[in-house]
Formats: sequence, structure tokens, C-alpha cells
Amino acid sequence: MRKIIGPKLAGALLLFIAPVAILLVAAPAALAVPPADVVVEDRAGVLDRNTLLPAVRQIEFYEPTKVAVYTYKGSTADNLNEEVLRFARAEHPDWISKDGQKWADGLFIFALDPVGRHVGTYMGEDRKVSLEQRADIQDAAKELLRDAQWTDGTIAGIRRGAELINQPWYRSTAFLVTAWSAVGAAVAGAGTWLLVRWRTRVGSRKEIVRGDANYANVSMDLQVTELNASTIPESSRYGSTVLEKHRTFLSRYSTATGLSNQVHTLTPRQLGRRSSLSLARQYADSAAELDALDDVIADTNALLNRGSIWATAWDRQLAPFRTDLAGIEGMLAKSHGEGDSATAAALRSFRDRSQRDIERWTAELSDGSITPETALDRLRDARTELSELLKSHADTVIAGFARNEREAKLMRKQMEEAQAGTGKKQRRSYEPSILGTVYPSYYFFSVPTFNSGFSTGVSSVSSARGGSTTGYGGSGGSFSGSGSSSSF
Repeated sequence: MRKIIGPKLAGALLLFIAPVAILLVAAPAALAVPPADVVVEDRAGVLDRNTLLPAVRQIEFYEPTKVAVYTYKGSTADNLNEEVLRFARAEHPDWISKDGQKWADGLFIFALDPVGRHVGTYMGEDRKVSLEQRADIQDAAKELLRDAQWTDGTIAGIRRGAELINQPWYRSTAFLVTAWSAVGAAVAGAGTWLLVRWRTRVGSRKEIVRGDANYANVSMDLQVTELNASTIPESSRYGSTVLEKHRTFLSRYSTATGLSNQVHTLTPRQLGRRSSLSLARQYADSAAELDALDDVIADTNALLNRGSIWATAWDRQLAPFRTDLAGIEGMLAKSHGEGDSATAAALRSFRDRSQRDIERWTAELSDGSITPETALDRLRDARTELSELLKSHADTVIAGFARNEREAKLMRKQMEEAQAGTGKKQRRSYEPSILGTVYPSYYFFSVPTFNSGFSTGVSSVSSARGGSTTGYGGSGGSFSGSGSSSSF
């Protein structure tokens, strides 16, 4: 690193840093004052005053500012800006300037509609900020508001407002970005290049280590895998499908061997290239799939032939289903999880019944009352039933969260992509089980997949709702006070 930052670069940095330092030293100290007054008009009845008032009174503004909080129960179609102005005209004319055209000087209003799910911010002319900064204030509250934490969300919004209202020029994001962008430009080329190369090199090595671990397992068990495959009954529906996968096993192993040879000849310099990272990842993924498949081949042989370790093999087949059952309550307890719905009750009932069924199937398999194939059929049927119940519950949570058909369509798309594994964040991995090998990855709808799809759907809809609304509607007349609102 000492060789990179030479005298010329150091001198250039000094030229940029010195003026910035002079400006900062010469800048006046910023005031830190509590609100001049705090007025709370909680017409929606959702705020905890005992928490809200002490917290807001401790927030420090740059200038003495009157903080007003207004909540009401509206609807999705309401214009919050218009409602805040209507309320101010009727109940708080002191919030409006003497000419009736602006908000009063020194005023900051934080407004909330928990039913229509809108949040708004309004300021006097001597306290106003840009539209982007108003959106920033509202965004600071939204995560909490989406979780119905009305008091904490209000505090978070007001705190962010205090940080931006009358913010000194030398603390503004624009100034800091401008001041330091020149410095960043001086070192960005070399620094970014070095960082990218270093991270790529580290990533490549991690992938090679991951690949080596799986490849070593496959190589060590190669003869055992072939022996296991040779005794799997082809007459079994499950056995025959697993054997089809095995027929390509040696070819895929040969491919993985070739990839292993390639990545281990890469020099440290070459490991820093993106193409090398891609090759290393391909090697690691290939070896991981082979390692999982040879375990499935072993389990198929042990279970179908009732070998000495059949019980362990059966437990591994049950593991994904048990994970789903254990995750149902947590899924229903999430925000917007519709845990009190009829479809939630159906899932809980299914969970309790399935836990008893698992014990019964295992006992019957142990005493020979049912064959391994019958046990696998029952497990398949149960997981299929769970998939249908999850789809029904998806309809419930979508109906509960979406406000219109456009939002519902967007959420359904995210849920479907999660199940199919086609979404950007929902890549489905191979399930190392007999059912996971026999059936395609999208066949079963799992609880983790449901959670992933619903989370992505909620995020997509929330982002789509985030656009700001300005203007005060038909009743606003010529009023042009600084303010805007958005959905959450």
C-alpha cells in the first residue's frame, strides 16, 4: 500500500483536503435546542403519550421549532394533505400563516393515518425542506409504521425531521458529497480496483475450499456409491427414478474433476478475475450437488432394502417436512401473517395431525405393517396437502395486505416466483432427499419458500406505494404550504 500512495498522490489529496478542512473550521457551531412546543392531536387514538411526549421533547433541533402531531382514521383513497389542512383550519388556525396561504413559521407537523396507511410532513416557510428530504423523513418512520408501531414510528419521523430542518450547510449531505467526491475521485480508481480484485480473490478461494470439501467426500465414497446404486431395486417407483439420476453420476463426477483441475491451476493474480470466481463457483456447486446425490443414493438403498441404517435414512426423508411443521407458527405470527384466519387454523390443525402421523408411519414402518414405498407415498401426500394449504393461506395474506387488484397481482407473482424458484432472490436449491430427487424443486411449497415470497411481495408493494403526494385537493384552494404525504 505504501508504494501505491506516492508523493504525487499524497500531494493531490492534500490539495483537496486542505480547503475542505478550512471550510469546516470556519463554519459556525450548530445550535441544539429542544422543541419550542409539542402539540399532540391523536384523533385516531393510536399513540402512547407517556412514551411520545418525553421522547419528542428530548429531540434536538437546529432552531426552536414547534412540533405538532396529528393522527386520524381515514381511508386508502384519502388525500392526507387535504385532511391535515382541513383539520388545521377548523381546530388549529394557529398552524396557518396570517395570510392563510402557508403553514405558520417555526412549525413542523407530523401527520399519520393508520387506517388509510398514509404519513405526511408539513413545515412553515422558515422550516421547509426539499421534497426529497420530506420523503426521507417519512421513510424513516415507515418500517415501524408498517409493523403498527405507531408511537415509535412517529418518534423516528420527528427525529429525522430534526436532523434535516434548518440543517447547517456544512452538515448537509450535498456538501459532504461534493466536498469529498474530489478526494474520492483521486483514490477511487486505484482503491476500487484493488478492493474489487481482493474481494474477488477471497471469493474464489472460498468457493474452491467449498468445492474441495464436497469433492473429497464424493471421491472417498465413490466405490460405496456405486455399490449402493447396484442394489437399489429398479422395480421401485422411487428406486428407478433415483437410478436414472445415478446413470449420469460418473459423467458429472468427471466434469467436476475437470473443473477441479482448472481452478487449482489458477494463480493468485488470476483468482482476482471475475471469470475465475465464476469458474470456482461452478466447481463448488457441481461438487455440492454430487455430494448430496450420493447421500440420496445411499438413503434410497438403505430404506428400500430396509438395511441396518434404514431408520436414519427415514429420518432424513422426514427432515424437510418436520422443518415445515416447526415453522408454521412463526410464519403465522409475523406481521400481516393473518394468524387468526380460517386458513391459519387449517394449517395449525394440519401441523398437529401430521406430527401424530409421522410417529404412526415410523412405527408401522418399523414393525413391517407398511412398506418403505408406502411410507414415502404418505410423506409425499402430506407435503402435497401442506402445499395446497400454504397456497390457500397465501390468498388470505394477499387479500389482507393488498389494497387493490394491482397490488394483489404483484404479490401473487412474487409468491409464484418463490415457489418456482425463478425470482431473483428465490433461487431454489436441490433438496437432498428421495422426494427432492424424484420430484422437481417446485413440486412442494415449503414454509421457508412461503416466507421468502411473502416478504418479497410485501416489500415490492410497499415500494410501489411510496410515491409522494403533494397538493391539498379540491378544498385546498390557493393554499401552497410546504408539505407532502406518502403511503406505507
